[in-house]
Amino acid sequence: ANIGRQTRNMVAIILVTGGTGLVGKGIEAYLETVKEQRKALDETWVFLSSKDADLTSYPETRAAFDKHKPTHVIHLAARVGGLFKNMRQKVEMFRDNIAINDNVLKCAHETGVKKVVSCLSTCIFPDKTSYPIDETMVHNGPPHSSNEGYAYAKRMIDVLNRSYHEEYQCHFTSVIPTNIYGPHDNYHLEDSHVIPGLIHKCYLAKKNGTDLTIMGSGKPLRQFIFSQDLGALMVWALDHYESLDPIILSVGEEDEVSIADVAHMIADAMEFKGKVVFDTTKADGQFKKTASNKKLMSMHPGFKFTPMKEAVRESVRWFEANFDKA
Repeated sequence: ANIGRQTRNMVAIILVTGGTGLVGKGIEAYLETVKEQRKALDETWVFLSSKDADLTSYPETRAAFDKHKPTHVIHLAARVGGLFKNMRQKVEMFRDNIAINDNVLKCAHETGVKKVVSCLSTCIFPDKTSYPIDETMVHNGPPHSSNEGYAYAKRMIDVLNRSYHEEYQCHFTSVIPTNIYGPHDNYHLEDSHVIPGLIHKCYLAKKNGTDLTIMGSGKPLRQFIFSQDLGALMVWALDHYESLDPIILSVGEEDEVSIADVAHMIADAMEFKGKVVFDTTKADGQFKKTASNKKLMSMHPGFKFTPMKEAVRESVRWFEANFDKA
């Protein structure tokens, strides 16, 4: 049975926590493209930023819920960081994320929110696993030790979703995107993820006339999802995905690319003419983390992902235009 919002005749107020970050901006960009189609839906979108409320605080979280009175929540807010921050600050990563998730779901339950879609991360999957990884494997073993504080805190959302349903019949579910990139990403060199970090480095290499040096061999494989594609899929999940179990939001296994391929894509988009060099004295991290998108494709077969070259070009253009802010 589809009890998505399309079939419900009600005013919807959708609160997006972490709404000014990469994924929130992706949702906003997607909604802009379907404004006409969604006009008939009586819906208001509220994009909450950390400036509006400190979600590690229950009183502040509750005040935000009382102020906006959401009927639906897309929960994106998290304390995040790149590899090194995850390794250095495991206690803070664990405690802050546990607090944020606990407060958001508690307030959603207390104020009668009809549906919550929370955003997890592929780093929650077991480190020792067979590939491709699918949704049934989330709790099959410990996550990689480098970010276990963050990963265990994120896994607990899934536990809470089921518990809230069993005890209070709440409709809380979750999605697991692969590596996200796009405009409005965090482009700090130290604490950024792969694509924004490479875009920033390439920009500096071009400006300074130096080589573009990639940490590691460039051989590891990753699945990347453009933030606006993820925005479209988050809205789809809110409208149509009824299960409590997580669903992986990702391009297919066949669309996995190597870090080297991505570096060259970025260099092309930036018209960088220098050399791309791989510093093999630096560690590579996991070789692959292939996730299966079969569940998504079986439920949403018509969905078309933005071709990666095009999406990388768009991300590069945004970074160049916003270099001082980014």
